[in-house]
Amino acid sequence: MELWYGGKIYTMQYEGDWVESVITKEGLILATGDTQDLFSQYKEEIKVEHDLKGAVMYPGFTDSHLHIIGHGERLMRLDLSFMKSAEEVLQALRQHTEQLEQGHWIIGDGWNENQWEDKRIIQRDELDEISKHHPMMLTRVCRHALLANSKAIEMAGVTTETENPQGGVIVRDAINQPTGYFHDQAQELIKHAMPPVTSEYLNKATELSIHDMHAYGLVGGHSEDLNYYGGFRKTLHAFQNVINGNTLKFRAHLLVHHGVIEDMDREGLGFKQGTEFVELGAMKIFADGALGGRTAWLMDEYADDPGNKGVAIHKKEQLKELVLQARKRQMPVAVHAIGDAAAEAVADVIADHPLETGERDRVIHAQILSTELIEKFQSLNVILDIQPTFVASDFPWVMERLGNVRLKTSYSWKTLIDAGVVCAGGSDAPIEEINPLLGIRAAVDRRASYDNETYQAEERLTVFEAISLYTKGSAYAIGREDSQGLISPNYVADFTILDRDLFSVKAHELADATVTMTVVDGDVMYQRS
Repeated sequence: MELWYGGKIYTMQYEGDWVESVITKEGLILATGDTQDLFSQYKEEIKVEHDLKGAVMYPGFTDSHLHIIGHGERLMRLDLSFMKSAEEVLQALRQHTEQLEQGHWIIGDGWNENQWEDKRIIQRDELDEISKHHPMMLTRVCRHALLANSKAIEMAGVTTETENPQGGVIVRDAINQPTGYFHDQAQELIKHAMPPVTSEYLNKATELSIHDMHAYGLVGGHSEDLNYYGGFRKTLHAFQNVINGNTLKFRAHLLVHHGVIEDMDREGLGFKQGTEFVELGAMKIFADGALGGRTAWLMDEYADDPGNKGVAIHKKEQLKELVLQARKRQMPVAVHAIGDAAAEAVADVIADHPLETGERDRVIHAQILSTELIEKFQSLNVILDIQPTFVASDFPWVMERLGNVRLKTSYSWKTLIDAGVVCAGGSDAPIEEINPLLGIRAAVDRRASYDNETYQAEERLTVFEAISLYTKGSAYAIGREDSQGLISPNYVADFTILDRDLFSVKAHELADATVTMTVVDGDVMYQRS
């Protein structure tokens, strides 16, 4: 039995509720209350005392939508996310290429032309000038587009005759030559030409990612990785090998992409099966692309690209068939839907084919909604996975994409919560930074990183609402609201401990807090030295 005391402990049961101390035993919270009372009641059984020394404890933060192995890869690869121009990216590639043996793939992550003064897309011939012997793949920040040089395109077998795959676009020049820019499903043409990853690589990426998440106060994450990196079994084994439940604990809830759903069947597994710390989640489906590359599926054309309404990854009948596959397995679905046309298609098929087990379907992102769509979501047993940091990174350029009318019901977190639509908070790392405090700050402050201006101030959340996204919201998304997301008896002993009280600082200071300790299942997984 262990006693946690010496700081303010927010239960998150309701706003302002806090206790002085917590008693834990074998990974569960046994009691909460006043320090003297708990000590007196359990003094014969308390074996360890944890003095918080003035730090502030919260229920463990869980990221409701990210890519765990992808985050680990970002830590291992050439990081292009902070670069401010195409020229800076090209120079970094030149320096990186000098360190590689001929023939090795050059892989970079996170470039984002919207944060460059000259918002141009790098062309294939520019990449060829750096190297014609190293195949090159550079993933855009949204992960819905990539750049490839001629060597990679040649290895992928892409020519002027190659047709666009369903749900993807190969960008071409005036004479039909691929420019090196591949959107959504077209990316798979390049990715399939890459050498297979090893188990050692997967283990390293997974372990790096989880240690980094612990350092940012995360006790768990809902991730989509199983369709990549060599397939379902290989990727699942990497998670199970690394998160062994002994030396390393982290609550990994893994969405199962529809492309590997039959692999799950062959392994004799199903929804919410796995180990104590690695469990399978909903069936993952992509309904559309992303706003950055103008492939999010909209009801009306893009304001800055007349005639373009984005990309539907699946036709509506195909989307229905995928949902029915999940229903056959008594699984919820988790559907990526950024645009309003995508969100409407998802809402319609879920309404027509509801899940009868009581579990909740998930709509991931849901950035662009109409008033009618919000009302429809009110009536459905769904949860919306939102990414508050998209406000910080998408404004002001997204205003050009959507126009003022659509923006009135876009990124509308406060409107959704006030309407009773339950939301969970995630980062979408490695697309955005992993730090949940950045998401909490963005939800409360709604300040853009580009110009430091506040956008849609009426959609600001309270600090309590913002923290709830990463605690109660993430638990509710996976039907664990009776055991996770609160500091209360019979809940898991998962804690995020910070050096300050988030309820007592200014909105713009929320991300300045420092993690002092991360606790999973009652065990300290990270402690600031």
